[in-house]
Amino acid sequence: MTLNSDFSARVLMHSDDIDWQASPMKGVDRRMLDRIGGEVARATSIVRYAPGSSFSAHTHTGGEEFIVLDGVFQDEHGDYPAGTYVRNPPTSQHTPGSQDGCTIFVKLWQFDPQDRVQFRKTMADTLPEPVGGVATAVLHEDTREVVTYSQLEAGAHMTSQAPGGIEALVIGGSLSIGGDVLQRHDWLRLPEGDPLSVVAGPDGAQIWIKTGHLPFAKPPVI
Repeated sequence: MTLNSDFSARVLMHSDDIDWQASPMKGVDRRMLDRIGGEVARATSIVRYAPGSSFSAHTHTGGEEFIVLDGVFQDEHGDYPAGTYVRNPPTSQHTPGSQDGCTIFVKLWQFDPQDRVQFRKTMADTLPEPVGGVATAVLHEDTREVVTYSQLEAGAHMTSQAPGGIEALVIGGSLSIGGDVLQRHDWLRLPEGDPLSVVAGPDGAQIWIKTGHLPFAKPPVI
């Protein structure tokens, strides 16, 4: 399966317009944003766990990166409430689920194969004081990518001309970019050379951004 697999193209996905699709595990559904592959895939998705649902134990051969959007995600290592950012690198293992239900934004098979850095962060706890109505924290940085979390006050303007492509998820509030309005859980991917320029809506915005990574995009190695 391929979905939005042309990384030279601009892609904007309005989450609420995407149908939920069942995963192999009962009670776990997903909205696919981009994908190369079948059940083993380089994938970016929004995944919803019904109360009491879970996945079986598995190893992250290609790594897993996720944000808890609402509810509490759980595994044998602990509870992860909304606002938690997690990186589970290649070779890590867990048995994920949610007692009360949750929604996560997750990226699979997009790590450096040699990456072994595993961590979790509460994104808002890492923010500095805002400058020009924008507060930005670096969540992760390596030679392939930079991952940030920003909170924008109402009407604040944020730009990026980072090389290597730009990917953004609206976690809360709203943003305008050109003639488009991005609401909660909407997703944008800009190819190499396309700058990002957004303005926060009347309630401000919270946004996750990854830059630099698109030159490394490729199918999973099975």
